[in-house]
Amino acid sequence: MHDICCGRSHPLGATIRHNGVNFCVYSKNCTSMELLLFESEDAKQPSRVITLDPATNKTYHYWHVFVPGMKAGQIYGFRAHGPFDPSRGLRFDPSKVLLDPYGKAVAVPENYCRSAAGCAGDNTGTAMKSVVCDPRGYDWEGDLPLKQPFARTVIYEMHVGGFTRHPNSGVPAEKRGTFAGLVEKIPYLKELGITAVELLPVFQFDWQDAPTGHVNYWGYSPVSFFAPHHAYSSSKDPLEALDEFRDMVKALHREGIEVILDVVFNHTAEGNDTGPTLCFKGLENGAYYMLDGDGSYANYTGTGNTLNGNNPIVRRLIVDSLHYWVEMMHVDGFRFDLASILARDETGCPMKSPPILWDIDSDPVLAGIKLIAEAWDAAGLYQVGSFIGDNWKEWNGKFRDDVRSFFRGDNGTVQNFASRLLGSPDIYGHEEREPEQSIHFITCHDGFTLNDLVSYNEKHNKANGEENRDGSDYNLSWNCGAEGPTGDHGIERLRIRQVKNFLAVSLISLGAPMLSMGDEVRRTQAGNNNAYCQDNELSWFDWDRTNSHADIFRFCSHMIRNRIRQAMSRDSALSLNQLLRKARIDWHGVRLFQPDWSHESHSLAMTVWSLDDRVMFHLMFNAYTDPLDFQIPSVAEGPKYVWRRLMDTSLQSPDDVVSINDADIISVGSYPVQHHSMVVLVARFSASQSGAPHAQSA
Repeated sequence: MHDICCGRSHPLGATIRHNGVNFCVYSKNCTSMELLLFESEDAKQPSRVITLDPATNKTYHYWHVFVPGMKAGQIYGFRAHGPFDPSRGLRFDPSKVLLDPYGKAVAVPENYCRSAAGCAGDNTGTAMKSVVCDPRGYDWEGDLPLKQPFARTVIYEMHVGGFTRHPNSGVPAEKRGTFAGLVEKIPYLKELGITAVELLPVFQFDWQDAPTGHVNYWGYSPVSFFAPHHAYSSSKDPLEALDEFRDMVKALHREGIEVILDVVFNHTAEGNDTGPTLCFKGLENGAYYMLDGDGSYANYTGTGNTLNGNNPIVRRLIVDSLHYWVEMMHVDGFRFDLASILARDETGCPMKSPPILWDIDSDPVLAGIKLIAEAWDAAGLYQVGSFIGDNWKEWNGKFRDDVRSFFRGDNGTVQNFASRLLGSPDIYGHEEREPEQSIHFITCHDGFTLNDLVSYNEKHNKANGEENRDGSDYNLSWNCGAEGPTGDHGIERLRIRQVKNFLAVSLISLGAPMLSMGDEVRRTQAGNNNAYCQDNELSWFDWDRTNSHADIFRFCSHMIRNRIRQAMSRDSALSLNQLLRKARIDWHGVRLFQPDWSHESHSLAMTVWSLDDRVMFHLMFNAYTDPLDFQIPSVAEGPKYVWRRLMDTSLQSPDDVVSINDADIISVGSYPVQHHSMVVLVARFSASQSGAPHAQSA
């Protein structure tokens, strides 16, 4: 009976036993801990306060208690008493209700108030609170993470809320902007052909962490690393959010689509010394955050604080969170926001062998789970090509920049462009790693949409309320002749061409491609390149564009399917270096075997054979302002073996991309590639023709 009353120090969080709930929370310097129980999330006072006795309810630095008779659905929080001495990293404030760092669900009051958690005084009635839940009872019906090979992966980065929140989405009003709403649109994702969705943050976040009059739309402001965001559930019941998320995962898995979560283990919504006390700051500030010598917050994230990822307590929290989302929620992978933060030690210095990154890389539960790093941070640590670990893939920001520069017509871009096509061996060739170590993209949530990349020279962020100072000024964009929407048909045709160029290069290059939500229908943010605080039609997916830009959708869908078919024929066991050593590639300019690598060059061509020599491709790229006549190599003798035009971004739909069986024969020795466009020719050989000779000049 004594053990039942005292509780146990493991596991952390609220754990349902057969006759009650065990609570455990970490706090080293707390002098007194209270468990608060509530009748509802809006309750102004707790219905019961359980004071934990440090003599019987504390083991080492863990406070624990067992409450008999309690069940799932109980709303709770903590109050931690202790010294308030910021210079020593101590910020205890017993007037604040604190979330459980291991809480699996969060209840949000109608009048939640972030500012009340940052001011003096009691905030009980306006605080988020944790909810006891039992994640073990869900019926997965045999579902497991899919563990699809990266070689056949096409990622679609998307915002759960923005995907279906628009009134024209066709989703029932009660499901718009929710996990259930996303399920309604799975047929669209299947038609597009992507194999994985990468969801912007779905951990519970503080939407009030934004400038006055705005909301935090993207969700990079976490308050929990276990609980799904309450507003993405179509039910007000916090426990329903768990099931709705799992229903979504299960439905996507049934259609062969993986679920990757964008996770934020680099900072929290608690901000700096003027920010609110919501959870970690009030429990053990000095353990959870990197602090300078005077107790102020180190800010390597640009958000006010930096999570102390290599502290043992935080390391355990991160790994436990990843385990939970894989084992209990069945997700297929994670993209780590500002992942280079996790390479810093507790003083902020980069480490040669960061413990937390190796913890994740070598963890058996995470074996086969996709791990993707945004390999930089806001303080200048840039690790693209040098991120630690054997299993991590990296967002390849250099692919984005070099491909943008090439098609914009910048000088000195051809050599880098060629390297990006081949999986960036100049960045990754020093390791014997798979080609998909490079996760390449042209656009993502952060920056211009693809439509805006070809429609604006400058950012237009005044709606964010920061006088256009926010957002990057380094966009490598080109408006094609007019800023923003235009009635000029020539400019519009050029923009369509450029959109297709970017999509096509993403989907033919070695590596794993990532597309951004709505780029396949030219989603626009009216030139806003930092729409983090725009939870409105500026950011939402406008479903009318699936009709008005059906040509781009068709082009993108065809290119995805062509890519996956080619990937299925490749030996996925080959490293990038092995693949390039085995590959048969000839480089050309407008004349065969005469590539122009000069500073002023804006054109390139290449002939590539499949590894079994049964398919040959000839690719031509023209980023020049005028058409260029490219010589094309001859194919094997006989009328059966000819070049067919698989794709030409200058042509209108449906001629811009076709299946090989419908492709037109190209029988002449040259091909006119229009300005700012690219062309792919293909020739197929029978089994008896495998080992066909290298292409020859026509």
